[in-house]
Amino acid sequence: MTTDNAAGRLAVEEINLADLRFWKRPLAERAEAFRVLRAQPGPRYFQLPKMPIVGESPGTWALVRHIDVAEASRHPEVFSSEPSATSPTDLPRIVERYFKSMIDMDDPRHAVIRRVVSRAFTPRMLAKAEDDIAGRARRIVDELIESGPGDFVAKVAVRLPTEVICDMLGIPPEQYGQVIALTNRTIGYTDPEYTGVQVDYSSGVGRVSTLGMLRTLSAMSVAGWRLHRLAARLGRERVRRPTGDLTSALVNANVDGEKLTPQEFGAFFLLLVVAGNETTRNAISHGLKLLTDHPDQKALLLEDFEGRIAGAVDEIIRYSSPVIFMRRNVTRDYLLNGHRFRKGDRVSLYYPSANRDETVFTDPETFDITRSPNPHIAFGGPGPHYCLGANLARREITVMFRELLTRLPDIHTTAEPDRLESGFINGLKRLPCTFTPPAP
Repeated sequence: MTTDNAAGRLAVEEINLADLRFWKRPLAERAEAFRVLRAQPGPRYFQLPKMPIVGESPGTWALVRHIDVAEASRHPEVFSSEPSATSPTDLPRIVERYFKSMIDMDDPRHAVIRRVVSRAFTPRMLAKAEDDIAGRARRIVDELIESGPGDFVAKVAVRLPTEVICDMLGIPPEQYGQVIALTNRTIGYTDPEYTGVQVDYSSGVGRVSTLGMLRTLSAMSVAGWRLHRLAARLGRERVRRPTGDLTSALVNANVDGEKLTPQEFGAFFLLLVVAGNETTRNAISHGLKLLTDHPDQKALLLEDFEGRIAGAVDEIIRYSSPVIFMRRNVTRDYLLNGHRFRKGDRVSLYYPSANRDETVFTDPETFDITRSPNPHIAFGGPGPHYCLGANLARREITVMFRELLTRLPDIHTTAEPDRLESGFINGLKRLPCTFTPPAP
């Protein structure tokens, strides 16, 4: 990716969101590319590369403006989540069977599942989770102080959301490590560290061999199968002996005669474990990096933590946008803000771009914890697919930073993070940190 020397800016013809190399670029270069795309008169079309086994897929229209992403989200009858919302290509059945969940569905089935799931998130269960979050954050910081500086992702960020969601579901502590490993493999399906598959860039667009694609799909399938097997085992136990946890509520829920099928429960269980882990852990990791890179904002937060933390959390989520895109499938010809889409088109909703839209946010490239209003759509745009766990995620981030900055106010990163190679999740795999231990 180069720049137009005459204009001093990135040339739009050189931006290819379908090229895996784009997602290895520094975040600042990605942000500049999205700025250029937002300035175009309409959405850009990107042809997906032909992949072994998966084959050649139709290209995708990139929705990069806040107004476009929001409107598409409001109209699921036109911009459908079926057959897939999380993959730019249609996945083989061997993979889809484990990963197709409510986010890949439209109403009426999506509404039924959401009603069943919403009934399971009772005030009593959420109140218990609130108490657990504070206790777990306290213990995590205790152990961080005892073990000393190191990888913030492993020692802090990944632990809180994983432990909270596993406890809510009734997964025993001895299986937390297995859950983290399986979610890493699920989300990191394009990262060689988790797949062992190297991408070949000699053709100009990132490709993998047939063997590499087989290994990638096999790794995803095995991870999905193991999480479904864990869900099935817990589900059978809770049908026989309900314990009051979230799994008990889900497998025994009956809303107007509707229940979750075993496949739906397994897929939602996987969704909770993966989404409840990955997005929050990355927001916490990005949060420490942002507060380190912007000491003025950290000082502002420490001046009035309780008064400013809510705004800080939303700004961390806006600025980092842990989920990069969701796919939608056009069901009929439709005019969206001047661009006519045709039935059968695919579109990708790019949240990091929408959350930096200069027509909506003042100085969008500035990290400002006092930003108000902050109408980011990092949890998804308005509509039926808005993130069910948004409030839980905000609570976890708030409590974790309260514990960290109260007890270790000088905690900061010491090097650049090791980033996940992904066009789906803006993830950090490792993030070195240090701090001054508190006096005994």
